[in-house]
Amino acid sequence: MRSTKKIVIVTSEFPPKPGGIGNHAYNLAKQLTSNDFEVTVIADQRVANFEKEKEFDTCQPFITKRIKIEKIRFLMYLNRISKIFGTISQNDVVIASGKFSLWAVAFATFFYNKKYIAVIHGSEVNFKKSFLKKSIDYSLNRFHKIIAVSKYTKSIIDYLNLKNIKVISNGFDLIESKNINKEKLSGYPNLITVGSVTERKGQKNVIKMLSNLTEKYPMLQYHIVGSPLKREAFITLAKTMNVDKHIIFYGMVGDERKNALLKGSDIFVMLSENTKDGDVEGFGIALIEANSLRIPTIGAKGCGIEDAIDNFKSGILIDNKSPIAFKKAIVDILNDYESFQDNSERWASKFTWDIIIDKYIKIIEN
Repeated sequence: MRSTKKIVIVTSEFPPKPGGIGNHAYNLAKQLTSNDFEVTVIADQRVANFEKEKEFDTCQPFITKRIKIEKIRFLMYLNRISKIFGTISQNDVVIASGKFSLWAVAFATFFYNKKYIAVIHGSEVNFKKSFLKKSIDYSLNRFHKIIAVSKYTKSIIDYLNLKNIKVISNGFDLIESKNINKEKLSGYPNLITVGSVTERKGQKNVIKMLSNLTEKYPMLQYHIVGSPLKREAFITLAKTMNVDKHIIFYGMVGDERKNALLKGSDIFVMLSENTKDGDVEGFGIALIEANSLRIPTIGAKGCGIEDAIDNFKSGILIDNKSPIAFKKAIVDILNDYESFQDNSERWASKFTWDIIIDKYIKIIEN
């Protein structure tokens, strides 16, 4: 039987506020705890009203230490370093996830002899400014092991020629499809994207190509679920292109409504875009979640989504700016829909957390 190891996870994001890095860190903490590790999480306080975060933290089976928001940012940075150093000294393994976490934990390697593991998602290792890029490169070289969430993320730092890097995809918690109430949607086909409404998530790319689809599919509806950061700009774009009647924005919804909308849809779409400032899609766990509900996917080439789609089986990868490829992908999926559904469900079963966490444990223990 394994001797209990104490693990601290230092993360730049953490629930209850949404975010892919935070969701990954939360599930990692939860899964490691259920496998008899003692886990402590260090994360920033992300909202001024601390009560919701405090309530969330007290319900978890692990300890969470929050870095209080300070008006003077320098004080917050000092508080981070102090709390990180104090906690690392009491633990055996340190896992860093997210931009500031990589820098801070790399600094700690000079003072504490522990096992250090970095989890890289994409944007935090893809800086365009030379100074920031060099500082992250130096930081990564201080870790014993590096886990990239996709082959694409790994490729971003291939020039470092690191020998201690391994690809482990993001995981998800399987939900029995039969337990989800399907929301009845009026369109056909019903396309859906779940994710913050931003340039990176690619809703704009979909909107730009809708006019190429509506002649063949006059009842088509595009359902956009997620934090409405760019909602107004995208509504203006849709009106300009005369496709606004084909789009429904839902904003943020709870998991129950999200799953009901997914199950009521025909195809999940994520035509993500690598932005000029280096923001990239590291993996795309939302596509796997859709697959688990037997919803085929269409995703963008040239980013981490390539690891989230079993091409021409669970979905289809396309150029995110090609209306011809987009239309053909929709036609191909709908013409062989049951086969895509079956393959989607099989593909998703490879990414459940009970499978993914074993890969992390092997790295932690070796």
